[in-house]
Amino acid sequence: MARKDAIVSDEIAKKFATEKETPYTRWVADQGLEIIDGVYVPDLNTVELKPWDSRGGKGVFINHDASRTTNDCYVCEIPASGKLAPQRQLFEELIMILDGRGSTTVWNDAGQKVTFEWEAGALFAVPLNTWFQHFNGSGQKPVRFVSVTNMPPIMNLYEENNFIFNTEYDFKSRFSGESDYFAPKDELNGFRLETNFVADAVNLPLVEAKERGAGGGHIRFNLAKSSMNAHISQFPIGTYKKAHAHGPGAHVIILAGEGYSLMWPEGEEPKRYDWKPGTLITPPNMWFHQHFNTGDAPARYLAFKYEGVAFRNSQGVPKAWISRRIGGHQIDYADESNTVRTLFADALAEKGLSSQMESAYEAEKENLPPL
Repeated sequence: MARKDAIVSDEIAKKFATEKETPYTRWVADQGLEIIDGVYVPDLNTVELKPWDSRGGKGVFINHDASRTTNDCYVCEIPASGKLAPQRQLFEELIMILDGRGSTTVWNDAGQKVTFEWEAGALFAVPLNTWFQHFNGSGQKPVRFVSVTNMPPIMNLYEENNFIFNTEYDFKSRFSGESDYFAPKDELNGFRLETNFVADAVNLPLVEAKERGAGGGHIRFNLAKSSMNAHISQFPIGTYKKAHAHGPGAHVIILAGEGYSLMWPEGEEPKRYDWKPGTLITPPNMWFHQHFNTGDAPARYLAFKYEGVAFRNSQGVPKAWISRRIGGHQIDYADESNTVRTLFADALAEKGLSSQMESAYEAEKENLPPL
């Protein structure tokens, strides 16, 4: 079922015409760029970009009605042998390299500077209000990366570009020129990997995460002490995750595998979105969504998100990990629609595969909360 846009008459729309745009949307337009709908982008690697003269590259912003005031996403391209303009900003930014190789230099007003190299699959964050500059390390092909920022609420709050992009202040607790700041680290604290840089998100070892269903792995990040965070999840061949819902602005980027996701608001029929590496899915606010692996290899995805999406219980556990039977926002396999398994079986049969879900169904029975 298609999303309902609740279109009203021109007469009513005119009464709100002055409120349609925000400082954020006006700034994007002033950059000569577009904002495209981010609920589903089939391939970030091929999405059309426009010249971004102030940055020295190309770009497009990706957003939708549910996350426009919390966070946003953009794809940027650095030309071969090129570099982007140096900048600083009073908002946070998480980055994944989609294609290419290069380096980034980060420095502060105290003159402390760090340069690190990256290639496709790398994850990192820009420390708040530091200067930074990205460089393409290839003379043959452009670099393309995807970024999620919390620019919208900052831009809408201050509406003063000079303050947002040119304030002299070092957040020393975020960055003080540490030489190993962007060195990969392997210290784990529960699900969290304590690092500011991931060299290869596609092949990073994960932690067992049976709570989300169907086995597989999970790992979480708080890169550069950002108020945004990220996680990677993976699930085996012939399996699917439990449906769940959370707040707006979780940008799900497929890293490996093939499959589809179902998304739906409470009380409506699910809509299917097919994915492959490079697909972006951004579930609208409190829409249920569920991910299905129909390929011949494990499926893996990255979620860049605003922390506010993670409604938590009194123990600090995200409700998206907790059964609806006890007040959470996750649908147990036993409570899902009968059509879920039928659709999954049909999708697997088209590729000559079969479901591997019986062990997950049985494992759930042992700990299933009563109705």
